[in-house]
Amino acid sequence: MKRKNLLLIALLGACQFIAAQNLQLHYDFRHALHSNVAPKNYITSTFEMFKPDQWGSTFLFVDMDYNQSKGNVGTAYWEIARDFKIGKCPIMPHIEYNGGVGNAEGFGFSIANAYLVGASYPFSVGKANFSTYIAYKYNAFKKTSNDVQWTGTWGIPALDGKMTFSGFIDVWTENKDRSGIESGKKVILLTEPQIWYNVNSKLSVGSEIEISNNFYTAYKNKMYICPTVAAKWNF
Repeated sequence: MKRKNLLLIALLGACQFIAAQNLQLHYDFRHALHSNVAPKNYITSTFEMFKPDQWGSTFLFVDMDYNQSKGNVGTAYWEIARDFKIGKCPIMPHIEYNGGVGNAEGFGFSIANAYLVGASYPFSVGKANFSTYIAYKYNAFKKTSNDVQWTGTWGIPALDGKMTFSGFIDVWTENKDRSGIESGKKVILLTEPQIWYNVNSKLSVGSEIEISNNFYTAYKNKMYICPTVAAKWNF
């Protein structure tokens, strides 16, 4: 899973100097709906941090999937991104790193590193906030994959702040075959809209729906929809 809703704070501009962190717990029904992509339903924890400063802003998140026996961690994944202010220019240079490790059926594996360089642009429509970036993406597969990624994020408050609609959409390319045996590229879609009921300024409850196409390497050109029930604590 990937979480990017804290990036939405950047829409107000790093000049506001608001720092924020939250911890989310998601119960994922993936196995009940798609037994071929997960051996069991499981809990995922996500820690997010967004920190602006006078030079720009930093965002990171860490996902932990508790999908092994006795609820042990099976996958750990993180992303860290940095946007840089250039005067009052609304477009900001963007750099990003993605990577992680995992365990499947007793065999450890690495989630291939990805390095992104591009440009981001935040904007708002009324009280709805949006951000987007496009970047060159270097995927460190067995056969290097040189790609492009487009990302959009949104945050929409409703009911005087009692409800929040947030989430992201990623569209990127990568080699059809990470080992390099098969040539050509594929396009991957991953989006995770979230809905939150804000009990108070600290606690929110809600859901996330992961929608993907071509995301699982063993199941090409297939779409999956995986909802969760979730709680979030804002620090």
